[in-house]
Amino acid sequence: MASNNTYNQPVGIIGAGSFGCAVANILAENVPVIMYARNPEVVDEINYKGSSRGIALSERVKGHGDLEQLAATCEVIFPVVPSGNFREMITKVGPFLKPYHILIHGTKGFVVELPEDQNLEEVKFLRKEEVFTMSELIRRETSVVRIGCLAGPNLAKEINEHQPAATVVASRFDEVIDMGQQLLKSERFRVYGNNDLIGVELCGVLKNIIAIAAGALSGLGYGENTRGLLISRGMVEMIYLGQALGGNVKAFLGLAGVGDLVATCTSRLSRNYSLGFRLAQGETLPHILGSMDEVAEGVNTIKITKRLADNYRVRAPITTMLHQVLYEDLPLEEALQYLMKYPFIQDIDFL
Repeated sequence: MASNNTYNQPVGIIGAGSFGCAVANILAENVPVIMYARNPEVVDEINYKGSSRGIALSERVKGHGDLEQLAATCEVIFPVVPSGNFREMITKVGPFLKPYHILIHGTKGFVVELPEDQNLEEVKFLRKEEVFTMSELIRRETSVVRIGCLAGPNLAKEINEHQPAATVVASRFDEVIDMGQQLLKSERFRVYGNNDLIGVELCGVLKNIIAIAAGALSGLGYGENTRGLLISRGMVEMIYLGQALGGNVKAFLGLAGVGDLVATCTSRLSRNYSLGFRLAQGETLPHILGSMDEVAEGVNTIKITKRLADNYRVRAPITTMLHQVLYEDLPLEEALQYLMKYPFIQDIDFL
């Protein structure tokens, strides 16, 4: 691959949502960008108006509606689509991908694969072999070997406003990390590397659960002491779950873990935080989901993680309580009272 600051081939983005646009604009400071959108109207908006759904894009970002052509043109591709659409997307682009491609995804969610006669609503327990991160799905559905992910406190609106930020590029391959750093780094955007791909992916997935809880606490009128308690215990819960699912503790103590957790638990720009806040204000889950422009990944993550935690007997009281709030009609106040009475004794017992 090219050395630092000399790679000038077009880089692909799959997905034209807010985070896809943020990544595209960062990349465009260093290389030409081709952005795939499945909606022809969005492709036209990108090419003729310089925006995607109203989000301004660099003039170096061009829209495209052909995945085969994207794969033929771009050796490095960033898939940034919701987890619910990821399997469909990777299945469509998979036949056009070769072992020489590099894929660095920016999706924070799980994909579940069950036998045809089962569905997620009916099963009580899930095994890790039935739950895939996006890198595992890419590896399973394509011939691509060099796979990575983006994680960290990457609130799209702030990035598009050119505020200073950072991300983690995680991969088992150092050359993927080097490529990600080369393509993304700028004076306003720092890029760290991590070889624990699964651990970093789990950080990005699991923090969305805690963000929903943080939004709910704020919506109930609780202050910073309560939020500090939630974030710290949420981090412990994430580590327990992460270890059970194959991640390393170190990943959770860095930018992709505690950094992202703090950002999403304190900002209304976080979709998951906003969802929790609105729940606490009395809105119903179907109404909130129906009114959101983009997916709050934490809702589905709670459903999946609860079943994983039960199977592996992991202590996950925040996940369990949110599951009861979202799917078993437990009032938020009762859930909070339960958490306050939960018999924790040791503050740190995972090191």
